[in-house]
Amino acid sequence: MKRVGFLTSGGDCQALNAAMRGVAKALINTLGPDGVELYGFLDGYKGLIYSNYKQLTAKDFSGILTLGGTILGSSRTPFKTIKDPDENGVDKVAAMKQNYYKLNLDCLVILGGNGTHKTANLLREEGLNIITLPKTIDNDLWGTDMTFGFQSAVNIASDVIDCIHTTASSHSRVFIVEVMGHKVGWLTLNAGISGGADIILIPEIPYDIDKVVEAINERTRRGSKFTILAVAEGAISKEDAALSKKEYKAKMANYKYPSVSYEVAEQIREKTGIEVRVTVPGHMQRGGAPCPYDRVFASRLGTKAAELILQGDYGYMVGIKNRELVKVPLEDVAGKLKEVSPDAPIIHEAKMLGISFGA
Repeated sequence: MKRVGFLTSGGDCQALNAAMRGVAKALINTLGPDGVELYGFLDGYKGLIYSNYKQLTAKDFSGILTLGGTILGSSRTPFKTIKDPDENGVDKVAAMKQNYYKLNLDCLVILGGNGTHKTANLLREEGLNIITLPKTIDNDLWGTDMTFGFQSAVNIASDVIDCIHTTASSHSRVFIVEVMGHKVGWLTLNAGISGGADIILIPEIPYDIDKVVEAINERTRRGSKFTILAVAEGAISKEDAALSKKEYKAKMANYKYPSVSYEVAEQIREKTGIEVRVTVPGHMQRGGAPCPYDRVFASRLGTKAAELILQGDYGYMVGIKNRELVKVPLEDVAGKLKEVSPDAPIIHEAKMLGISFGA
């Protein structure tokens, strides 16, 4: 008998349900319905801390392959305060361990992104059997070429840029589409290339607003009546990138714009006189049904996780490298970001297509 727990932590995304389904179905099909007990902790680590869970059956995993979000609910439990007692004095780490052992679990399967993996690795260090699956639309987890949710989000952001093209060309305007991604630019980069953006601004390549304006003016000189910018939430100017963390924090405390896209829009208007519009698809990028790629990918990750559980091989994130599923030690994943290198081939190729990065 294998007793396995699940929790989904952090921001939701497409294919969380597909991934859990992959684990559950593989275990049930291998061990039989009486050979495994499955438990779902509700609302992320909160469920594990406060013993809020439910037993799951095969029926709970039926019909969820195409369902977005997470059937278990999710929440953010910051790693930086995970060792601090809560407002009632509860030791969160001790409580999570206690609830794990109370259910006599053989393994806890945790689906999440960077912050989630830090806590997952802490639980591993505390002696719990942990397997993780790489969930994030940002594709910024170290140790895997791809995360599930990413391709679905690329599809949505690309559709937004596609739709913007027609209105931008009709009205001869500059349009900015703000894409999710505070620290890394994988989503903006891929959606920008896919959607035919003319300028892409990402956190890893600080932009010079004069270079951005120069790219817009060059398009105008060539007869193009519109320009589309794909701008990451975390895009940053060269001036701001040169500030210390303290200086930048002080600046942002008095920031007058809703986001960087609106600052870029105002600067373009001031320098060119061109009308600029900003579109922010926001959490749409996390929502809806997973695309076919993510359904397949998440299902594969789930079956690989089930294999590790059956072998009693714990302490790993299941990822993909060179199109092959791999197991990556949690201690190698936790706390690391997979950033876009300014020298990456995809950046070079985008530049050859005529895309400007404002640098």
